[in-house]
Order: sequence, then C-alpha cells, then structure tokens
Amino acid sequence: MDKPVCLIDTGSEGKLCVQESALQILQQIQEPVVVVAVVGLYRTGKSYLMNRLARKQTGFALGSTIESKTKGIWMWCVSHPTKAGTTLVLLDTEGLGDVEKGDSKHDTNIFCLAVLLSSTLVYNSRGTIDNRAVEELQYVTELTECIKVKSSDADEDADDSSEFVKFFPSFIWAVRDFTLERKIDGKDATENEYLEFALKLKHGTSKKVMEFNLPRECIQKFFPSRTCFTFPFPTAPKNVSRLESLDPADLSSEFLEVTDRFCNFVFHESHVKKLKDGITVTGRVLSHLVKMYVDTISSGAVPCLENAVIAMSMIENEAAVKEGLQVYKSGMKKLKDSFPLELKDVSSEHQRLSSTATQTFMKRSFRDTDGKYLKSLEENINKLFDGYLCQNEQASKRRCEDLLSSLSETMTEKLKQGFYAKPGGYDLFCKDLEDIVKNYKNQANKEVKAEDVLEEFLKQKSVESKAILQADKKLTEKEKIIKEETEKATLLKQEIKAKEEKQRQLEEKMEAERRSNEERMRQMKVKMDEEIRLQREEAERAMDSKLREQADLLEKGFKEKADRMSQEMEEFKRQNAEAESNRAREFAEMLENSNKRHEESMAMMMQQSRQQMEAIQRMNARSSGGCCIL
Repeated sequence: MDKPVCLIDTGSEGKLCVQESALQILQQIQEPVVVVAVVGLYRTGKSYLMNRLARKQTGFALGSTIESKTKGIWMWCVSHPTKAGTTLVLLDTEGLGDVEKGDSKHDTNIFCLAVLLSSTLVYNSRGTIDNRAVEELQYVTELTECIKVKSSDADEDADDSSEFVKFFPSFIWAVRDFTLERKIDGKDATENEYLEFALKLKHGTSKKVMEFNLPRECIQKFFPSRTCFTFPFPTAPKNVSRLESLDPADLSSEFLEVTDRFCNFVFHESHVKKLKDGITVTGRVLSHLVKMYVDTISSGAVPCLENAVIAMSMIENEAAVKEGLQVYKSGMKKLKDSFPLELKDVSSEHQRLSSTATQTFMKRSFRDTDGKYLKSLEENINKLFDGYLCQNEQASKRRCEDLLSSLSETMTEKLKQGFYAKPGGYDLFCKDLEDIVKNYKNQANKEVKAEDVLEEFLKQKSVESKAILQADKKLTEKEKIIKEETEKATLLKQEIKAKEEKQRQLEEKMEAERRSNEERMRQMKVKMDEEIRLQREEAERAMDSKLREQADLLEKGFKEKADRMSQEMEEFKRQNAEAESNRAREFAEMLENSNKRHEESMAMMMQQSRQQMEAIQRMNARSSGGCCIL
C-alpha cells in the first residue's frame, strides 16, 4: 500500500463499522502479519510514529490543531523491513479522551480492538509516567469486562483474565516530550527501569491505595512483555505542534536517535500475530478477525477469543478443503490431457497430488478437532480419482476400438466381398483373425481396456465365424464340432484374461490407496505434533511470565499477593495439562477415525477382489472341463 486507508470507521449512529475495501486488501495477504497498533490520548503525535514505522515522512493524518485528526482505526500494510515473507500492518487509532465525542465507551472499544488485533501495542503519552498518566490508561482496567477468553458456554462468572497473557500483545510505552532526568534514588536508570519504577505498587489496603494499584496491577498482569522509550522534544518546544511540517534536518539528533531505536526495536522484537494455541495469523485471517470483533462489539456483546478461533477455524478449514481440492484438480486436469495412460501412471500422479493437496490443506487448516474437514477432502479426492479413472478407461476404450477397427479393415472388406464363403474359408478367416489379434496385442498391450475391448471384439467376430464355419464344405461335421469347441475355449480364455486384468488393476488401486493412507497419516501426525507443540509453548510462555510477576511481587514485599498467585498458577497448570490431554485425545480419535475409513474402503475393495477371484476360478474350471472334452 502506498498510503493508509480507513479500516474501521464510526457510522451515523455512533457504531463502529468495517470498511469492505480495506478488508479486501487484507484478504489478498496470504503471508503472516506483524500487527503494530498505537493508542493514546488525542494530539500526542501517534501518527508521526506510525509514519516512521512505515519508513515514510507522511501517510497517516497529522494535525496541528486541538482536534483529534484520526477517526476510527486506519491501516497501512507494508513489507516488513527485517522479516522476509511477512507483512507489517500498522494501525493508527483514534485519539482517546476527545471531549467532543462525549462517549467513553467508544474509547474503550477502540482500545479493546487495538489490543485484540495487534501483536505489539504502543501506548503514546506526553510528559512523564506519573500517577495521572497511569490513570489515563484506565482502559486497561476495563479489559476483563470487555474481552473474554473462554466461550459463553463456560461459566460466565469465571474470571479468565489470568489467560490474557497468552494472547495479549507486547506493550511499548512511548513517552513523548520527556524532559526529566531518568534517575531513581539518585542513580541513572534505563528507560525500562523508569517504567517499572512508575508501575511500582504501594503497600496498604485503603481505597486510595487500591485505586492507585489497580491500573498498575493490570498492566503488569496483562502485559508482562513491557518496554519504554522516552522521546525528548523534537526541537524547540514552541515548534512541537508543527512536527509534521518540519524537515528531518530540523529535528534534534537526540529525538531522531530515540525514534530510530524505537523503530528498530519494533522491527526486530515485534512478533507475528498469533491466535489461541499459537495459530499464525495471515492478512486473510486478520480480515476475518476484524469483521468478527467489530460486529460483536457493535452488537453490544463481548468479544470472545475462543469463539473467534472456533469461527475462524470453520472459515479457514472450509477454504482449506477448497484449496486442497483445487491443487488436486489442476494437477489431474493436466494429466487428463495425456489420457489414455497406464493405470500405474494415473495412480502415481494421484498419490503425488493427493499428498500435495493434503499438505496444502494442513498448511491452512487448524482446529479440525473431529477431522470433519480432512474427511471431506479425502472423500472428494477419492470421488474425483474414480472419475478420472473412468475417463482414462473411456479414452483407452476409444483408442483400442479405433485400433481394432483399423486393423480389421481388410477383413471387413473381405467379408463384404464374400471372400471367406468358399471351401477352406474358415481357416483363412481364423488366420486373418489371428494376425489381427497378434498386431493388436503388440500395439495395445499397455492399454487399461485392451483385454476388455478385445473380448468384445472376439465375441462380435464369433457370430461371423460360426456362419463361415457352417458354410465351409471342406470340413466334416466332426471337424466343425471340434473347431467350434476350440473357438469357445478361445473366447473363454480371453474372458478370463480380461477379468484377470481387472483383478490386477484393482490390486494396483488398493496398493495406491494403502500408500496414500500412509502418507496422509504421516502428515496428520506432523500437523498434530506441531499444534501440540505450539499449545505447550504458549502455556510455557504464560507460566514464565507469571513466575516473573510472582518473583517481582516477593521482591517488593507483596507476599500475600504472591501466595495468591501460587494458587492461581497451580490452577493454571492443571488447566493447561487438561487442555493438552484433551487435544491429544482428540488427535488420537481423529487418527483412529481416519484409519477406520481407510479400513472400510479397503474392505470394500477386498470384497470386490474376492468376488472377481471366485469368478476367475469358476471360469478356469470351465476351461479345464472344455480341454478334457477336446
């Protein structure tokens, strides 16, 4: 994008609404996204920082009046400068605290959307991080009421805010126009030490202390990954309101140095956006999330992370099935242009494309807990494969029939002229027929319908053969009977060969299905191991942050709070262990069901194979009986 566009606007009735044109831009982005959102009071220079992250001087609207310039949430998608194959999505939000809006709930909704959509949240403020600055970040205390982790089916009164740490973005506090010396107890302090000092809790249980501690506790609890940047005045204080009109050469070296550090930190430390269970978010997925969250908030409901994942999984899994099928169809369509082919060639390409289609499906799908979508992919591929086999057989049949028609042209002409209607004509007919069959087998030996077509051809010729045999005055009645029996034996032999070829092709198809199933099971196992690994890593990161928070509380003398956290962490461990166990059980059932479908399919083919073998055995018995008579 060469410039930002409005992603979320405010409708005529004050409700948030999504801009479809912006969603279409996101839907075209197939690669993972790093989403950086900036929030803060209006007229604090948020848009300037976002333009710098886009490595542009202009883009997001900058203003020099007391009005809030940005309305709603604006988006700018650019190539990530340090992460190849990744898109950087910048979200510039409407300034908070604009008295003209007169609706604090609107500000809360904007803040919540920034938290839900971003992987890095930048909070922009001016001056210092004092008590007033922390209080102005009141929206963080309302997150427990505005965002839910678990679905509405769960206990609605349960506090699941302890799980926010799994999904919330990393947090950067950008302090603009900072003029103080960073010292704590007379010693120089880093920017991060300054932030932690500003978030330090007070001891006591009075209402005033609790009100002081609440926003600080929420920031510490919800955003364990915290960083601070303190920006000096960009130039002389009288010019700060005209920052957007200044030439970069007019900006102070100190301001530019901090700005560069800020941008480099975001570029290198901001992670790809993830959903619950570590699912990677692409631009396409982000577009669905935006629509879901905005529609939920506009309806007056509370956005739920678990419901979002479930809804996203349905959308993505359906699309994954279509994508996988398209890969298979496009490959087989190219193969179809070469029909007819040997069965092994069709089966080999089917296996390769089936594996690629499953891989394509696995890459996009997630949370296919009951294997419903994978089953749909399998069934559709098998139907398509049967269709392509049928088309290949039809093409083979046409080629074989054309070949026999060409090879038997001379015989057809002789029949018309009555060439065989003479003494010894039967032997001449048989010799010509033998030559036709010999040439046919040399040219059509690899065709899948070669034996079937030849069987049908010989049956047709047997009618003419009988007429010629009966009219041949050179042969005695006994010789005619013997030759008739010989012809029947030849026809039976060809019928047996045709059925044996069908049996061979069925066995080849069964082997192809066995190999396809092995590859499918391997891919499922890889996918399941990866999902469990991501789930475990997510839980471990959350536990690590809780342990750091607890250690910090103990160090600062908040033993009672630290003890409560111990109980919370034990429950957290239990829930994670249960979730992992449930996921492993779901995967085991999914593998079992897939194997069961494979076994049922193989059982049907085995039944067909047995029936064909029995038919062949019966025909062989008839053939042996005929030889005895002869």
